[in-house]
Amino acid sequence: MSKIVFEAEGVEMPALDREVVGKWLVAVADGFGKTVGTLTYIFCNDEKILQVNREFLQHDYYTDIITFDYSTRRRIAGDMFISLDTVLTNAELFGRTYEDELRRVVVHGVLHLLGINDKGPGEREVMERHENDALAMLYASRF
Repeated sequence: MSKIVFEAEGVEMPALDREVVGKWLVAVADGFGKTVGTLTYIFCNDEKILQVNREFLQHDYYTDIITFDYSTRRRIAGDMFISLDTVLTNAELFGRTYEDELRRVVVHGVLHLLGINDKGPGEREVMERHENDALAMLYASRF
């Protein structure tokens, strides 16, 4: 059974329709032939995500999301830290609304759990295509 948890650490909880987002993420996973186990989203600030990046990945930079993958072969599960500071910065940088950028980052974490990468040659474009497809699904559907 799917369980999607939303927590806020050091920031105000963003305005997300948890029921709609949950159904959407389950539908995205289903499109890849996977089920959803427990997904935990921890919304935080830049300082917290930098701390997590340093402690667990030995990276010394800010990022919008860090995904910890606990998936099995058929069921995705994981913890995702999302810096709302960086989401806002990226929304402004890319000319998107904060809400759209937040949704993009939320599904980005799930796409990582589904095996989509974005660091190697050509992978960023593949990730963006899947993000766009998932967002189109959200905007076209009534979950």
